[in-house]
Amino acid sequence: MNALTGKLARLALVLWAGSLWALALWTAPLLFKLAPDRHAAGVIAAGLFQAQTYLTLALAAAVAWRHDRRRFGAIYLAALLLAINEFLIRRLFDYIRVNGEVLGLGFGGWHGVAGGLYVVACAAAVSLVWNEDFR
Repeated sequence: MNALTGKLARLALVLWAGSLWALALWTAPLLFKLAPDRHAAGVIAAGLFQAQTYLTLALAAAVAWRHDRRRFGAIYLAALLLAINEFLIRRLFDYIRVNGEVLGLGFGGWHGVAGGLYVVACAAAVSLVWNEDFR
């Protein structure tokens, strides 16, 4: 990897990690504070988390295609966790709205699981940026 490619990779990863944290710490909470109702805030937040998942999957694919895959395990972990949120837990939310709960957990319980997975993905992003020297 040449110097310019390394700098661009670092910039992309730093911006991605920042977008993960910004969505969780500022954007989503602000939506619930300012939106006219909680349902509208939830729909908008769900769309933003979905967009974040697709961004993460695209970045992970670009890293896998362009760089040494062994050095970037944290992005694959983050992509996996966000994919679980998007493609499994989000479907559980739809089921819970109709049936009440899954495996003894209602909306709040599964929301906590999804939040935990998201926080681990955020921590993986920080570890990647922190530990990578891009040389």
